[in-house]
Amino acid sequence: MQLCKEEVARYSRHLIMPEVGMEGQLKLKSAKVLCVGTGGLGSPMAMYLAAAGVGQIGLIDSDVVDFSNLQRQLLHHTPDVGRSKVASAKEKLNAINPNVEIITHETMLTADNAIEICSGYDIVADGTDNFPTRYLTNDVCVLLNKPNVHASILRFEGQASVFWAEKGPCYRCLYPEPPPAGEIPSCAEGGVLGILPGLLGVMQATEVIKLILGIGSPLIGRLFIFDALEMRSREMKLRKNPDCPVCSSRKQLLELSSPDYQATCEVDFGGTEEVTPAQLYALRQSRSDMLVLDVRDPHEWEICRIDGAVHVPLSELPDRIGELDKSQDIYVYCLAGSRSKKAQKLLADAGYSRVVNVAGGIRAWAKQVEPEMAVY
Repeated sequence: MQLCKEEVARYSRHLIMPEVGMEGQLKLKSAKVLCVGTGGLGSPMAMYLAAAGVGQIGLIDSDVVDFSNLQRQLLHHTPDVGRSKVASAKEKLNAINPNVEIITHETMLTADNAIEICSGYDIVADGTDNFPTRYLTNDVCVLLNKPNVHASILRFEGQASVFWAEKGPCYRCLYPEPPPAGEIPSCAEGGVLGILPGLLGVMQATEVIKLILGIGSPLIGRLFIFDALEMRSREMKLRKNPDCPVCSSRKQLLELSSPDYQATCEVDFGGTEEVTPAQLYALRQSRSDMLVLDVRDPHEWEICRIDGAVHVPLSELPDRIGELDKSQDIYVYCLAGSRSKKAQKLLADAGYSRVVNVAGGIRAWAKQVEPEMAVY
């Protein structure tokens, strides 16, 4: 394998560095890296890997571009809204560097396809935003003995590490089990500073390139934690857990268990009675004795709301529960349906006998009832 004249010019600033040079650039050209997710983290990570000349970059994502992505997912532009994310990403990466091969996997990573997909790459980089895929990515990397270059973000904070069971701890050494559903908000519920995934995604790209070149000190056994609001960082030392459920000698992982990693991240909040927003709208046309309860935070209430709803944030509900009439039917909603389920259980435990969750929250209401509503 050699570099052509155009590649020599393109990578000249690498080639004059003794830590990279021609030998290192050819290592990059021969490398195969899988980016799990093409969103906030995957965008800057894939862009810099392509620009650096990583020879084959795999992209796996089943999502489509949404307006809410554009604040931070710089691989995707306004005209891409509604397009497949991997198709949008491939187009931009080819424009950055046509010498790089972009392989697209327009699917979710699942226990059924993870081994087949991940086995074709040298390094897996986890840019996911949900716990089921995060744990699955870790477990398949343990099973295949591949480095897992990890980052995660929320609001103003991010963290990054390299999990590689052969050389150090895996993700489950740090977090053996996923948190209960709803305990940690997603970026869609908690928000994220648009610049933050750029910083963490570039860190991931840096770690990937260091691993390919075999230089520097990778974040193996170290967790980098960054606070953008205070512009401060700190580092935690990580050790391999001798009782790790997947990578310890006592718990050798032999296969990925399906049914579902999703099931490990779900919890039953009790009270399962639900209505769709369309059903709620129809009920309100014929009834005046029902209460619609919004349990979102105050700043969310200011963005949009269902007319006539009563606002009691979930964090205040235990102290203000007496304000609600037990004789009324209560229909509770939030952004997408998670916090409202918590409120439903809290009210049921307090003796409210008729509490119904509005499935999909105000986002679903906007789609089914008020399409002109500006939602976030």
